[in-house]
Amino acid sequence: MTLVLIAMIVALLIPMVEALQDEDIWQRMLAFASIATKTSVMILVIAVLQDDWMIGVMGVLVLSVGNAALMLLAHIIKRLDDAMEG
Repeated sequence: MTLVLIAMIVALLIPMVEALQDEDIWQRMLAFASIATKTSVMILVIAVLQDDWMIGVMGVLVLSVGNAALMLLAHIIKRLDDAMEG
């Protein structure tokens, strides 16, 4: 199971590199959403391994609320950029 967690951490690095390379705000937000999803899945795996449901509940909250908040932030930033240009 440790190898699975190490593979998840390596997979987590891919969107981090993408977020650093790209200047487009939408590509960055997608990369951060991917990071949030992968992190919450890692939390859920750890919760199952340790048989701790409180950690699992936090993983589910991060998975459901985290991505919604990130997409809301992306729309706010996009509207601010549009207001500055026009």
